[in-house]
Amino acid sequence: GWRVAVTGTPVENSVSDLWSILQVTDPGLLPGWKTFNDKVRRPIETHGDEAVLGRLRRLTAPFVLRRTKEQVAPELPDKTESVVEVALGEEHRRIYDQYLTRERSRLLGLLDDLQANRMVVLSSITRLRQLALDPALVDPAYSSVGSAKVEFLADQLDQVVPAGHQALVFSQFTSFLARIRGVLERRGIDIAYLDGATRDREGAIEDFRSGRARVFLVSLKAGGTGLTLTEADYVYVMDPWWNPAAEAQAVD
Repeated sequence: GWRVAVTGTPVENSVSDLWSILQVTDPGLLPGWKTFNDKVRRPIETHGDEAVLGRLRRLTAPFVLRRTKEQVAPELPDKTESVVEVALGEEHRRIYDQYLTRERSRLLGLLDDLQANRMVVLSSITRLRQLALDPALVDPAYSSVGSAKVEFLADQLDQVVPAGHQALVFSQFTSFLARIRGVLERRGIDIAYLDGATRDREGAIEDFRSGRARVFLVSLKAGGTGLTLTEADYVYVMDPWWNPAAEAQAVD
């Protein structure tokens, strides 16, 4: 009897992810959960204890085979990343600032008991993240305001698609992908679409692989795992996800 676990993100949110995997593949290597949580996870994640982290690495190293992308596929070209700042339009900025002032005032009164109000704070941050993308995501009444970020993307695709390139477009908000879809379709760009509610997942993938669709709009959660789309040579991440590891995996 032997077991192998295969993963692109052995530690995605916490070293407890690694503990879970090793409980399956190597039970007994690490201590039980309470001891691990008190003596390993908390010192590493809360206090940045390098000595404890070093011990964990030495203990698990004989049971971990790490294969980087460079080792497995050396023929791949280097990845070029660009962070592009897109300024909000004047009306969009005015709406955003109104909401920002309102949310800030509301949250300042909750900071005395942040732990009890974590979900309220998270909800406010998410609302502002959506508002920075497109005000219509927060209130349909703003549908006519538009989004500078979507227009920037559409202008980019107007250049790269006619040159024979294919592109993936990621967002964590399906409502934002729907807005992007409308703009691209009006510009005559052929697209494929995938989110968690897509019934014909294989059909959407095949449309992109065959070249019938030059642009693939993908929900980061639905497309971050289980997809290998080597046809694409451009990737646009429209909004950074909470978890950088999941975002990096989706891009790779």
